[in-house]
Amino acid sequence: MSGSETENPLGPPPWLHAPPVDPYPYEDTHDLRSGPDLHPSLLGLLPFVGLWRGRGQGGFPVDEDYNFAQEIRISHDGRSFLRYESRAWLLDDESKPIGRALVESGFWRPVLVDDRPGDEMEATMIRPDGVAELYLGKANNTRLEMTADAVAYTPSGLHVTGGHRLFGIVEGALLYAHEISVDNSKLHPHMSARLLRIGG
Repeated sequence: MSGSETENPLGPPPWLHAPPVDPYPYEDTHDLRSGPDLHPSLLGLLPFVGLWRGRGQGGFPVDEDYNFAQEIRISHDGRSFLRYESRAWLLDDESKPIGRALVESGFWRPVLVDDRPGDEMEATMIRPDGVAELYLGKANNTRLEMTADAVAYTPSGLHVTGGHRLFGIVEGALLYAHEISVDNSKLHPHMSARLLRIGG
């Protein structure tokens, strides 16, 4: 009996020599005028769907405040969650880019009660500096407020131990404030920004 037969007595898996597959067949969109229909459970979050760009200021846990620009894309693929993608870059005093900053990915979803959405929200957020956050909160018209229910970080990651995020649509713009705690600190302002809708 050969070594391969000993390791896998059932033979090769069916996908081993299968033909190539076509590109991913399902569309996601941040534009409510195209792509799949928005899932009914997300109607309360409809104002947040879009592509947003603007500027803000960051601070804690670094020693000095800094200016940044940011793009946030909030999209859907017809299922009962929103996808959140953010990328930011540092600005100098003349608003010129001087380096890349934080990127984040996550998912927002309403909590269903008897298959109907209420105002309760759940969200997951992850960053490349080794931090993953689980948020619980409430959405109310154009306001979404979430507090971290659990935070995990890798051994070499930033020791984030708490978080609070507030999002709102104000005069057509997306405003947010994000606070974090590190190790045993209390919550401190981390990033805040005002972003204008550029798509969707």
